[in-house]
Amino acid sequence: MPVMKGLLAPQNTFLDTIATRFDGTHSNFILANAQVRCGFPIVYCSDGFCDLTGFARTEVMQKNCSCRFLYGAETSEPVLQRIEKVLDGRQEYQTEVCFYKKGGAAFWCLLDIMPIKNEKGEVVLFLFSFKDITESRGRSHLSDKKEGEPWMWDGERWRSKKPGSSHLRAARRQGRTVLHRLSSQFAQRDRSEMKINRNVFENKLSIPEYKVAAVQKSRFILLHYSIFKALWDWLILLATFYVAITVPYNVCFTGTEDNLSAARSTIVSDIAVEMLFILDIILNFRTTYVSQSGQVVYEPRSICIHYVATWFFVDLIAALPFDLLYIFNVTVTSLVHLLKTVRLLRLLRLLQKLDRYSQYSAMVLTLLMSMFALLAHWMACIWYVIGRKEMESNDPQTWDIGWLHELGKRLEAPYINSSLGGPSIRSAYIASLYFTLSSLTSVGFGNVCANTDAEKIFSICTMLIGALMHAVVFGNVTAIIQRMYSRRSLYHTRMKDLKDFIRVHRLPQQLKQRMLEYFQTTWSVNNGIDANELLHDFPDELRADVAMHLHKDILQLPVFETASRGCLRSLSLHIKTSFCAPGEYLLRQGDALQANYFVCSGSLEVLKDNVVLAILGKGDLIGADLCSTDRVIKTNADVKALTYCDLQHIGLRGLCEVLQLYPEYASKFTADIHQDLTFNLREGSEMEVGACPPSQAPSHPHSPRDQGRAGPPQSHMRGVCPPPAHTTQAPRWGLRPRRYILSWRNPRKLEARAFAEQEVDGRLGNEDGGDWGSLRDRQRGTAPLVRRRQRRGLWV
Repeated sequence: MPVMKGLLAPQNTFLDTIATRFDGTHSNFILANAQVRCGFPIVYCSDGFCDLTGFARTEVMQKNCSCRFLYGAETSEPVLQRIEKVLDGRQEYQTEVCFYKKGGAAFWCLLDIMPIKNEKGEVVLFLFSFKDITESRGRSHLSDKKEGEPWMWDGERWRSKKPGSSHLRAARRQGRTVLHRLSSQFAQRDRSEMKINRNVFENKLSIPEYKVAAVQKSRFILLHYSIFKALWDWLILLATFYVAITVPYNVCFTGTEDNLSAARSTIVSDIAVEMLFILDIILNFRTTYVSQSGQVVYEPRSICIHYVATWFFVDLIAALPFDLLYIFNVTVTSLVHLLKTVRLLRLLRLLQKLDRYSQYSAMVLTLLMSMFALLAHWMACIWYVIGRKEMESNDPQTWDIGWLHELGKRLEAPYINSSLGGPSIRSAYIASLYFTLSSLTSVGFGNVCANTDAEKIFSICTMLIGALMHAVVFGNVTAIIQRMYSRRSLYHTRMKDLKDFIRVHRLPQQLKQRMLEYFQTTWSVNNGIDANELLHDFPDELRADVAMHLHKDILQLPVFETASRGCLRSLSLHIKTSFCAPGEYLLRQGDALQANYFVCSGSLEVLKDNVVLAILGKGDLIGADLCSTDRVIKTNADVKALTYCDLQHIGLRGLCEVLQLYPEYASKFTADIHQDLTFNLREGSEMEVGACPPSQAPSHPHSPRDQGRAGPPQSHMRGVCPPPAHTTQAPRWGLRPRRYILSWRNPRKLEARAFAEQEVDGRLGNEDGGDWGSLRDRQRGTAPLVRRRQRRGLWV
């Protein structure tokens, strides 16, 4: 059974642990970064520290953890030097020191310094704990300022403005030393008692580590969402239904001495169910649960307390082995069956499961119908008991008009007296179940009717319960069925709206067919789910991660290899998914180009004057390079879909916005984008090639034979323009998957590739006389060979 797993993400609970352990003792502490050697800045201070010192949190953060802002005239310099050495050595230290509050009042403080380590054993934080011990030291140890004596805060400590105050302070120190020696004898006992509780982190093992907390659980702890626990819950649920069916049946139909053998026939299965319930109690003491805060609890003691406080007593009563009484030959069968009715309390857990599995429509529907059938079974048992009691009452006015007596007459098995004869148990149960189901679902048919007062009262109650069940069970069933078919209903609703739109506006048949095909195909792809609307309420961080996963194909292009992760995340939020049906035009010549398109699946063709310039397939990028001078980019050809195509496109406006945020990558992107474009749709890009002299077109650079007869090297040929974008070679490994690249790097395949190149180069040389020829000849004669080589992967 699938259940709520709870919050399973690893957490760093260091701060919560510190706050919890200080709670109730003293919450005056600060945390400092031990990895920044320049001053060890304070990274956190508690509210208690702010209340103790009078400094606001903004005044404390990022200051030196040696707390120089608390120093004053009576602060011991040797102690301060010792603190500096302890910090450099990353050691533990405890001392009593005199600090000064923001208002200038002095107080004695018990200072504890403890290094905090991470999972690698490195000291990453310092924990400074402050406890006010002014009262325990006595008034004689205070260095309160005298009235009228001028004091000054110099930004680091409190200093006296009065001349010669240093000599007076020295004299006061000597006097207080004598007083301290006299009073220390009387305060020794109090101080020894205070040391027991003054440091909540006295034990070194109790100091928490600053790390992501790993799940600490025993091997004998069972996860509540594990597969074993799910299968076990199903087994216990089936056992519970078995108990809910057999216990009322045995109490009502086989609870007499005459049916003792029938009652004992199920003793083996009953004992097996009892053993399952007892074992379930043991497992529940070792099964995790989800707390109210959503955390998964693994601690055995907390698990036991939670189970005892919730379901333990219910499960214990249901697991009492009443069937063991048969072993001791207890003949009070009816009493045993009545005691076993307490097992029906386990059905309360069924209500808990209904809430847990409310998101699974089929599961809730099955459980609700099972509950309805179970209720009918219980009421059938009660209906039989009422008829049996009417027969056993020996009332001359009612015993021969009860429903059991009438049933016996119809089945030609009449009762001779109150205890002999009558229909079989099987026939009586079927008739009882028929009556209760007909009463719960309707008003009955009269073939089994209530004649006595008791039977009529029970029939009234049955009808009332049936009305309630219609409202609860069948109302939920209707809602569940509607939810199961909600997506299909939405599809039909939108399809009807589309057809109404077509009819109202009288669209032509061809346009109508295109709209219907597009709607049906896109629905089959995304099932009517709008990803942008679905992710709208999620945080930007999570939306960016999801977008990077959805659009990973286009983000793996070589042009994005040098982009930072932040740049890729920003780009992914601007990438959209589109779909194109066969025969549809993605772009037309002269249109304003709004985006660059990446072909995820399918094939398209680039047309100009009904001449095929390029055929695009999976992994091709089509669009235009960025130029700062062009405000509007016009397309130079048509792009038409040959098959059903899935496309990902990034808007040029959004692309420019992202590149403005990352100028260091923008220049490289602008320089490299034309190498990844399978076809450049910018209007005028082919004019650059048209201006080139045909006789100066370069030969193919990969053929040594052509290089030997092509004349001077390309670097020395002035004024030579590159061939058009749709005839240039594809970037090396740019548009092919990694496994394809690795396969072509195989030595055997490289050898075959070189041989194929020589063969095709020979054909090219024979056809064009060792020269590329004019642009028109190149397009007409060698373009098919070039495209074949590109498709075969010979030019990379």
